[in-house]
Amino acid sequence: MSDRTARLRDEVRTFLAAHGSLAPGFGPAHPAHDHDLTPRELAWTRALRADRWLCLSWPCELGGRGLSPVECAAVNEEFAAAGTSRTVLGVGERLVAPTLLAHGSGDQQQRFLPPILAGEEWWCQGFSEPGAGSDLASVRTRAELHGGELRITGQKVWTSEAHRADWIFLLCRTDVSAERHRGLSVVAVSTRQPGVEVRPLRQAHGGAGFNEVFLDEATARLDDVIGGLGCGWEVANGTLSTERGGDASVQHVGYAHELHALIELARANGASSDVVLRQRLARAWIGVQLLRFNGLRQLSAMAAGGGLGPTASLHKVLASEHHRDFGDLALDVLGAGEMLCPEGPGYQVDEWQRIFFESRSRCISRGTNEIQRNVIAERVLGLPREPR
Repeated sequence: MSDRTARLRDEVRTFLAAHGSLAPGFGPAHPAHDHDLTPRELAWTRALRADRWLCLSWPCELGGRGLSPVECAAVNEEFAAAGTSRTVLGVGERLVAPTLLAHGSGDQQQRFLPPILAGEEWWCQGFSEPGAGSDLASVRTRAELHGGELRITGQKVWTSEAHRADWIFLLCRTDVSAERHRGLSVVAVSTRQPGVEVRPLRQAHGGAGFNEVFLDEATARLDDVIGGLGCGWEVANGTLSTERGGDASVQHVGYAHELHALIELARANGASSDVVLRQRLARAWIGVQLLRFNGLRQLSAMAAGGGLGPTASLHKVLASEHHRDFGDLALDVLGAGEMLCPEGPGYQVDEWQRIFFESRSRCISRGTNEIQRNVIAERVLGLPREPR
């Protein structure tokens, strides 16, 4: 461990000693998209922001610490050892910021990143459409050039956090005459304008964190195109690699805490006496360890100067299938009574039921696992392409 990393760990411990009373415990590995921060979580976020424990990898001049992937992992390990985690500022920090730092201009970084860090502007990602999910080259949302601006018309679906977003990070077709992959652009579009309508999608567990977004000649400046006109395929693939594997080195921590809570419940309600359930709990523990070791492999690749690339698809498949099976296991541990909803108005679910419902979609979101297996086969293992 380098001297710098050791000093970072000491600094985290000093911070936690001073502000640990504000720290929430670990939440679910996949928090609900429609979850609003509690007063305690808001106070915790303010403390993290004041001591610069948010957006760790950003350059110092943009409010971050300029930390390497290994240093970020060391900081997160210290928070995890204290039984808590850092706040992540939604899609803006997780996806938009890495894309802007890789492909955005200096002006775009100065314009968009500080409001994300300050919690003043929130983002959503507008990639999927009713006819274009895993096959993003089929997007039909169009952006037509009129003078110095784009006018955008189309529809996006399954857009997380759009109901609270100020901006949408949008993949659209700016050249209908070009080949499928070459006529695309990524544009930052304000959702606070006429011509943008957000409709929540009510889900089985009662939440509405996903949305449809309708655009009818919504406008964006040419300066809001990320990476240049016609370069959207490269930009979008970089974003998707970050989405599929960017948290690989720390994601196992949330899963481990979920599993520990389930094991305690199994001991409390007697389910641990069932040899089959015990075996499934053991397999879930093995799954968490596989995610941990795969995350370390990803971290090693990034530390050596490589990007996530297609190997991010491997982590996406492992993580989503682990959580799908974990959702089944959780309801089986709690028994048939967990199939009933708690009493009260509306269609409410408890935390374990929510995990079950949301785990169903993990193999579809961020690119279906069938498509990810093709990516792994062709781009990681070098196998022949699937016949089209």
